[in-house]
Amino acid sequence: MMIRDRVNAMQADQSYPLEENNKRDEDEIEPALRFGYRLVCSTALYPLEYAKTLIQLGYEPIAPRPGRTLFGAKRLMLPNIFQYAAYIKSVDGFTGCFRGLSARLLGNIISSYYSEKLSLVLVPPTNSGTCRLNNPDFDRMQSTFDDMEEYINQENGPTKKQRGGIARQAVAHVCGIIISHPFHVVSIRMMAQFIGREHMYDGLFGSIKEIWVHEGIAGFFSGLIPRLWMDFWCMALTSAITYLFAKYVGANKTVCGHVNTIAHFSVTSMLYPYHVVSTCMAVTGSRLKAGNPPMMDHYINWRDCHARLRLDRQHKRGSSFFFR
Repeated sequence: MMIRDRVNAMQADQSYPLEENNKRDEDEIEPALRFGYRLVCSTALYPLEYAKTLIQLGYEPIAPRPGRTLFGAKRLMLPNIFQYAAYIKSVDGFTGCFRGLSARLLGNIISSYYSEKLSLVLVPPTNSGTCRLNNPDFDRMQSTFDDMEEYINQENGPTKKQRGGIARQAVAHVCGIIISHPFHVVSIRMMAQFIGREHMYDGLFGSIKEIWVHEGIAGFFSGLIPRLWMDFWCMALTSAITYLFAKYVGANKTVCGHVNTIAHFSVTSMLYPYHVVSTCMAVTGSRLKAGNPPMMDHYINWRDCHARLRLDRQHKRGSSFFFR
């Protein structure tokens, strides 16, 4: 019996590191799969993003046609985003619908990798054993942002990875935006040259050279401030709404997840004008026809752009996919 117990103990000791390694491998593979799925979805939906970008820039090549609103009223309507994407395909072909995709994907990949690394350096993660909200003796009214985020994102039992809280997520998000923005500008300008039929931004390296020669380093960060402003407030307000709901109404994970999704959609819709401003400012200052009069005014800064778009009631263009 002693020998058998000793053998069983040795087998248990050997299986424990294997289980830990398997869990570690699963934790590393799952985010990679999610990121790969996100890239595939971004690629598949890119023609719609292309059409939306041109609409945000104010380019309407198809005249309005008689149509009906959602409530049945007759009025002139611009083509929906699918008809707009079909028009781009009729002009540039199927591959033309993916102009600027390479820069967009490269920016997403680089920012996804380095933003996480930078956030770990700037805000070290904390050990997060079992979430305190799973403890029935814990007072939910004393919970913090980190408790709510940990509770919503965990699966069964303890959280799968160490979390650094809201601060580290915010730092990672901001770093990701800053790192990806030069590629974001290149991608938008590749799409914007469809308006004037230019060929200044045909390739990734040629586009980088074009911006560097004529605008310098500042050209790579055109439109960064309104993009940061929108994303920061979107993340802050969404987290605050979810936190307050979980704290004062209930902390059910499923319900909190739905509340988080609804809050994110609502806040994004409210802050959408800053997305339009960021897109316009990314093109302003370039040699493209899309960024110069008469297609686009010269703006002093992004606040001036936002004020003029709001004055002309153009600050929400591109927000509707169907009834325009």
